[in-house]
Order: sequence, then structure tokens, then C-alpha cells
Amino acid sequence: MKKIIAAAVLILAPTIALAGGDQQHNQNMIQYKGPVELTNLTNLLADSSMFTEQKVVLEGKLIRQLDHENFIFSDGESEVRVELDDDIVLKQTLDATTQVRLFGEFEGGSTPEIEVDRIQVL
Repeated sequence: MKKIIAAAVLILAPTIALAGGDQQHNQNMIQYKGPVELTNLTNLLADSSMFTEQKVVLEGKLIRQLDHENFIFSDGESEVRVELDDDIVLKQTLDATTQVRLFGEFEGGSTPEIEVDRIQVL
């Protein structure tokens, strides 16, 4: 009986220690407030072939919601469809006037889209 209890403790201890590890990771993300190299959306859309994929950082507004995870983003000059990951959680409500910075991956083609990994409210 003692061996079974000892084995159970050895198996469960690492599992319990790692529980919630993702929450700790999100809390420890770097919160940089300095300048960031932004991507020009107009140039990005002009060069969007079928196989174009690149990491981007954009500033602008989510001006329209298409469904629960798809929005239209505008930088004031151009518009593009963006898809927000399900794991993005914000502490405040966004509207069409909220200035945001999007970090994600641009995918070109007939319907260019940006898959957003992270949003920073400005």
C-alpha cells in the first residue's frame, strides 16, 4: 500500500506543479512601451501573392466585426480582414474608435488576411 501511495505522489507531483503554467507565462510577457517597427498595410496588400506570408506589426482600428473572430482592420489608408486567435483575452472592450497595435502573420492570396497573435491597446 505504501508503494502505491509513493508511486501516486511521484506521478502527480509534477502534474500539479505544472498546472496553470500557461497563466504564469502570459503574466510574464515583456511589456515594452518604446518604438516599434510598423508594417505599411498599403505596401503589404500591393505585394500579396498567393504564397506571401510574413510577420507584421500594424497600428489602426478594428472598424467592423464580421463574426466572432473575424474583423476588418483599418490603418486609416487601407483595410484588411483579420482573424483573432481564440486565446486572445483583453481587459477592456474594443470599439471602432479604439486605437490598437496588432502582432500577427499576414497571408496573401485572393483574400489577404492577418492572423493576429496579440493585441495591444494604445
